[in-house]
Amino acid sequence: NEPVCHHIKVAPDTEEYLKVWVKEPTWLEAEKALNAVMKIDTKNQNFDLDLNAMYRYMLENFITKTEPTLSTLDMLRLSPYVGNQLKEVLPNPFETFEEDSEKKE
Repeated sequence: NEPVCHHIKVAPDTEEYLKVWVKEPTWLEAEKALNAVMKIDTKNQNFDLDLNAMYRYMLENFITKTEPTLSTLDMLRLSPYVGNQLKEVLPNPFETFEEDSEKKE
């Protein structure tokens, strides 16, 4: 699959856009993204979800190119307005998990 170009508006009151090319993950990449979310402490029997780690993994692995060119760190520092749009165009690794659950029922 070829990466798909998305136009992300940089601010509500401007016509400037960031171009972001997003690739569809393989099933293994989707699993790795989910694993980035889960932090299991077997010693204390704690389980935490770290969505920041998942989004970082997704930015690093599912975005193939941006115009203008941005590093992962640059993308992490974008405004919430831009970040919310990025979340909308990035693949959702939970969908694979949900589809598997529905098939089992």
